[in-house]
Formats: sequence, structure tokens, C-alpha cells
Amino acid sequence: MPGTPPDNQDSLLKTGLGVHDDIQLDESGRAILTLDVQPHHCHAVAQGGYVTAWIDMAMARAVFATSDEDIGCNTLELKVSFYLPALVGQRLLAEGWVVRKGRSIAFLEGELRDEQGVVLARATSTAKLSHFRDKAAG
Repeated sequence: MPGTPPDNQDSLLKTGLGVHDDIQLDESGRAILTLDVQPHHCHAVAQGGYVTAWIDMAMARAVFATSDEDIGCNTLELKVSFYLPALVGQRLLAEGWVVRKGRSIAFLEGELRDEQGVVLARATSTAKLSHFRDKAAG
């Protein structure tokens, strides 16, 4: 059973970032988020911080999909290349995947695509994994 993200991430994804409920996860280490670019994402073109956050969230979800326990996924390093603008009204897919995962570090990649599959942005990331202990177990 895949691990789960912290509760507050779900509300941030849906309200602030415009991500739909149908997040697709698979245990091979892939996650796909569907989202709509909205006017509050900045004028007619989504601001780069939103694009970065969408891909970063997809990469983190891919880590959760590969874990049997609840873990934290904290970005240590992130590089994003922006190829084309994300326009208001577009439906986009943010996909993240695990390239390699150890006990404490994961290497991730991701991209943002439009509905036709055109890549708008691509990212690589290194993440620190935090393993949570069950409070009841002490």
C-alpha cells in the first residue's frame, strides 16, 4: 500500500494549485496530477512558481507511491527548465517519477505537459526522505 502525503498537502493541491482529485499513482514510482490553469495563477500565463510547484508535487507523490510507510519528501535541490508557457484555460498534466530511491535520498524527474502531450516544462530533483515513527509504538 502506498504511503500518504501529509493532510495539509491535499487542501493546498486542490484550492491553491487547482489540482483535480483524480491523482494517478502506481507502485513503479509514477504520479500524474491533472490541473487547470486559472486566472489567479497570474495574468494570461501561469507564473513559473506555480509550474514548479505542480511538477514538484507530482514528483513527491511518486515517492509516496513507492513507499509502504508514511514518509516525508523534502526537496533538497530542484532544477526546472521552462520550454513553453502554461496558459489560462489549459488543462495540464504534471507527471513525476522516481529515478532512484534509497533509504534517505531520492532522485526524481518530472514534467508538465498539455493535453496533446507537448512538454511545457521539465524538472529534476533530489529529495530527503523522512521516516515517521508510529507514535503509539513509542
